[in-house]
Parts: sequence; structure tokens; C-alpha cells
Amino acid sequence: MKTDVSIPTPEGDARAFVFTPDAGSGPWPAAILYMDAPAIRPAMFEMGERLAQAGYYVLLPDIFWRAGPYDPPNIVAARAGDPEAVAVFQKLRGSTDAKRQMADTGACLDWLKTQPLAKADKVGVTGYCMGGGIALRAAGTFPDRIAVAASFHGGAQATDAEDSPHLLAPAMKAKILVAGADEDRGFDEAQCARLDAALKAAGVDAQVSIWKGARHGWVPTDMPVYNKEAAERHWRELVALFDGVLKPAA
Repeated sequence: MKTDVSIPTPEGDARAFVFTPDAGSGPWPAAILYMDAPAIRPAMFEMGERLAQAGYYVLLPDIFWRAGPYDPPNIVAARAGDPEAVAVFQKLRGSTDAKRQMADTGACLDWLKTQPLAKADKVGVTGYCMGGGIALRAAGTFPDRIAVAASFHGGAQATDAEDSPHLLAPAMKAKILVAGADEDRGFDEAQCARLDAALKAAGVDAQVSIWKGARHGWVPTDMPVYNKEAAERHWRELVALFDGVLKPAA
């Protein structure tokens, strides 16, 4: 079941969506699902719903909420250089940054703690495309609240930037899974190795790899590079990861 919600933040109320299982009465372990760059759209709702049916209270925040109401950007047209599509995409991406994303994450975590149907002392996070880096950064920014984090076809996760997520590895306590996309300039073999080394040096329980044959954006069903086999593998590994941490055996 999907419910539209508002998350109070110092900058205003942020748009978000909650998904809960059809069976049972809760409370359920809480998870945050970070969207990809094509923004909030039916494909993201499908993913929130599917994770919820695995037994989770899922919060899908709109990372672009500061830009105001919008239709999902045409990423294909933007990549082709269409001026109108590029302008829309730039407006949305320009409405957020790492600092704002972590402020929003803190607000989401605080909000989850107030929800009677959510078990939110320890939360799981998963992200896609730009959301992958957000998930890792969240694990390093809120180490006592995020117990498990996953990133799928994420980019810019181990760069030379001062705010690169891999630099937060020493603070991380979560169990982590990173699955990079094949032939992805945003997260190549060098970044993969750098991220893996940083997490290992910090003693983080992590699995970092590039999934061969799976191109950037392979999970959402509406993407041109959607890969059903790799997407289903993602679901199996994500749910197993979350279950192992957030649903301890009795």
C-alpha cells in the first residue's frame, strides 16, 4: 500500500511516500529507498512496493522536493542534448547536494522514529544511480542509526572530491553491498577498487563489485537498459542482506 507523506525539515515539508506490506499488522523494519536521477515516477513506486512486500516499512523520499512539483525528466532526451530536457534535469539536480541530502536523511530518520508501524532504531537504506552514493554517505553520516546499506549502479562513490562517500568509510558501522554497473564511467574499475580498499581498511563488513553485463540503470523496469536477470539478482541479494541484519533469527 502506498501513502503520500510529508517529512518536516528546516527548509519546509519534503514530499515522500510510504509503502507497507499487504499482510500483517506491523510494526515492520524500516527502510529508506533513495531514487535514481530520473526522479519520482511509477517505476520507483513499483520498487518501493516490492521491497515492502518483503516485509518492510519503506520510505521513498523525493530528493528533488525543493524544486517544486515536476514531471519526471526525459533523461534520454537530456543525454541527446535537447535544450528543454537538459534545463529540466539541471533544475532538478541543482535543487540538491550532498549536504541537503544528508539533512533530508536525518529528517527521514527522525520521522521514522515517530511512526508506530516502523521499527526504526536501526534502519536499512538502498539507493540507485545517484541514490547509491546517497546510501553510502548516509551510512557514514548516521552510523548509529543505519545498520545496513546497499548501492546499485551508483556513480561517483570513490572519487577525488572532498565529499566522496568512500572517505566516510572509517565512520561506517553498517553492513554494505555495492554492485556497480558494467562499463560505467561514473564508477569504473579504479573507483571500485578504491571503494573496496577504503571499506576494508576501515574494517567495514562490505561486498563491493561490478556486475558484468549489467549496464548503468539496470534495476528500474522503465529504463532502456533494464536487465531482468540482473534486476532479479538485485532483489534476491538486497532482501537477503536486509533480512540478515534487520530480521534477526528468533
